[in-house]
Amino acid sequence: MIRLIGYLFGLASVLALGVAAVVAVYLMGVTKDLPNYEVLASYSPPVTTRIHAGNGALVAEYARERRLFLPIQAIPDRVKAAFLSAEDKNFYNHPGVDIYGLGRAILVNVQNLGSGRRPVGASTITQQVAKNFLLSSDQTMDRKIKEAILSFRIEQAYSKDKILELYLNEIFFGLNAYGIAGAALTYFDKSVTELTIAETAYLAALPKGPNNYHPFRRTEAALERRNWVIDRMVENGFVAREEAEDAKQQPLGVNLRRTGSSLFASDYFAEEVRRQIIEKYGDKSLYEGGLSVRTSLDPKMQIAARKALQSALLTYDQRRGFRGPIKQIPLEGDWGVPLAEIPALADVPEWKVAVVLDVAADGVDIGLQPAKEAGGRVFADRDRGRIAPDDMEWAYRAATGDRKSTKSPVGVLNPGDVVYVEAKEEGASAYRLRQLPKVQGGLVAMDPHTGRVLAISGGFSYAQSEFNRATQAMRQPGSSFKPFVYAAALDTGYTPASVILDAPVEFVSGGQVWRPQNYGGGSAGPQTLRLGIEKSRNLMTVRLANDMGMNLVAEYAERFGIYNKMNPVLAMSLGSGETTVLRMVSAYAVFANGGKQVKPTLIDRIQDRHGKTIFRHEDRICEACNAETFNGQEEPTVVDNREQVLDPMTAYQITSMMEGVVTRGTAAGKIKLDRPVAGKTGTSNDEKDAWFVGYTPDLVAGVFIGFDQPAPLGRGSTGGSLAAPVFNEFMQMATANTPPGKFFVPQGMNFIAVNRTTGMFAYEGEPDTIMEAFKPGTGPADTLSIIGMDGYAPPEEILRDSPQANQAVTSGSGGLF
Repeated sequence: MIRLIGYLFGLASVLALGVAAVVAVYLMGVTKDLPNYEVLASYSPPVTTRIHAGNGALVAEYARERRLFLPIQAIPDRVKAAFLSAEDKNFYNHPGVDIYGLGRAILVNVQNLGSGRRPVGASTITQQVAKNFLLSSDQTMDRKIKEAILSFRIEQAYSKDKILELYLNEIFFGLNAYGIAGAALTYFDKSVTELTIAETAYLAALPKGPNNYHPFRRTEAALERRNWVIDRMVENGFVAREEAEDAKQQPLGVNLRRTGSSLFASDYFAEEVRRQIIEKYGDKSLYEGGLSVRTSLDPKMQIAARKALQSALLTYDQRRGFRGPIKQIPLEGDWGVPLAEIPALADVPEWKVAVVLDVAADGVDIGLQPAKEAGGRVFADRDRGRIAPDDMEWAYRAATGDRKSTKSPVGVLNPGDVVYVEAKEEGASAYRLRQLPKVQGGLVAMDPHTGRVLAISGGFSYAQSEFNRATQAMRQPGSSFKPFVYAAALDTGYTPASVILDAPVEFVSGGQVWRPQNYGGGSAGPQTLRLGIEKSRNLMTVRLANDMGMNLVAEYAERFGIYNKMNPVLAMSLGSGETTVLRMVSAYAVFANGGKQVKPTLIDRIQDRHGKTIFRHEDRICEACNAETFNGQEEPTVVDNREQVLDPMTAYQITSMMEGVVTRGTAAGKIKLDRPVAGKTGTSNDEKDAWFVGYTPDLVAGVFIGFDQPAPLGRGSTGGSLAAPVFNEFMQMATANTPPGKFFVPQGMNFIAVNRTTGMFAYEGEPDTIMEAFKPGTGPADTLSIIGMDGYAPPEEILRDSPQANQAVTSGSGGLF
């Protein structure tokens, strides 16, 4: 018997050794290709990039996985408690695998065999970290064993807090939200520290299966799971019973955060920043890099830009009449459901989508678009309103602009028409009829001293069209280009009092004859350069450009950044080349700041996910700014390293001449500000483009209005009549409550009274005189010298009104030097 027992014991020992050997070989095979868990030390997950305005307000967020990394110290204890209760209550006690929890799970699963219930898991938080970071999601025995081995190793290498930090920042919560910080923002639009017990418990319920506990599609299941987590928090001593009962009575309260631009009216600006970051750093850095981008956006100025441009586009469009409804929907049954499917203008919240319910001579009954729950279900409430005949008066014009004989809504709108409306007063049931304008435009505002772009409006509505007319649309600037022709002339010896002939001229090139004309036709004879800008004379500008040579004009246009490469043909002197509003505004900034080149920028600073600055627009050097102590030394000075691209005296002369555009030229009566302002109108051929670019001492802005597919805007639709009023409205809002400045006059400039027409010295009391700015060594001409005067005799009134003009008349002069 003893022998038999010994034999059996030996056999068992051999079998045990054999099994141990097999297990050892198996484990060696499993562990030889285990991932390196040390990579967890350098964990760098995809993180949301955040764009901020100049005042720090959040503008937009960009991410493939909406995640914000939070260190464990920044995560509240209540949040940790919720996840430990839901996922791994023994987390701080087990070595990576919860043996007791595993045993319980096996026992429960054995008992549930054949019941159809889902198997109970026993993965610890450490095991989930091993799976999520290092392994696949395959449901195999090999993977589970690898997961357990890695969990033991991870526990030996990292602290419990580090493991929990990895877990809470990596897990997926559904709705493209990753990590606890991203989930709090996505589901409740609040930070982690603001979460209530109920909200924390719901988020802790989601990792098991976000779709199973969807807040709108599976609300009951979500509530049941949330309450289960709350009960576990009580059971584990993290929450008092009273607090828990109160939390369980609360609804889910999910408030999904809106995506895209977060700051009102900033969509065009944000999209331009997004494009620039991708161009500079690449797609991955934007969507995964967790960059913190501080932009130059001024929120108040941005709203002013939107308001001024939208108002002008609406006014122009309504003068052209009503083009018809957005679409037609049936009124049988519940009209609210099909109406709710029509996209509203997210960035024009004051406009509502409505359906016409009834039309009569005394007004139109409308039904307003009902709201939707975040899950997509249409609310049951149906609000109605009314449009009075006077509140759609503009619609009585046909789309051609011809006025109809009737002022009745009958025949203009029909039941089932879907239209845009705007409430006359907040909360009232009276509405105005609205229509998305076909005409578009762009506006850019910039600090002329730094190049910081403060506002961009790229069209009527970003929701209507994402195309940015301020930065992407290439259009002809027309006469707003002329100041650069005159700047080149002033730099090469001409003065504002130089006289050019304003008379018909023709040029022959390649067998083609070109006969430029002034806007509206006609000519005025000899005129000074000042009058040439103020009255925007095409014939004078072409003669001046021809006299200097277009190569010089092209060099100036390229130096100012209007064009990368300009074709040096005479037609370009009248602004026939295509450029953008942003480029024109940047070029005018040179005049405003005294001739310094500025680099337009929408981005002040970019920091990486660790807070290190990787880009800064301000590249000037501050000498002695980093002194450790003050020992009576000179104050720090900022070295201005911007390139001087224009003589400061020339810059002031052009500014002075363009002040005349505003006071008595093509923009006269359109600009009404409490401070000095200079600017220039621009109108391209056939009135396809209307421009105004101008500036005060501290702010430069440019406006363009036109159709996306260039087409005539209509007779009289000039830069002065369309664009200048937009500039004026914007500037009035943008400069409100700011002290007015003065344009800087360079030292050494001489102011001399001259005759406005002849440019010659004016005697005291002589009519039609002006104080003109001259550079040292220059002044009014002693003789009437007219550029391009071949075969031309001065009108008698010039000789009569200017005694100096009788002294001598010369022709064919190349300019005054």
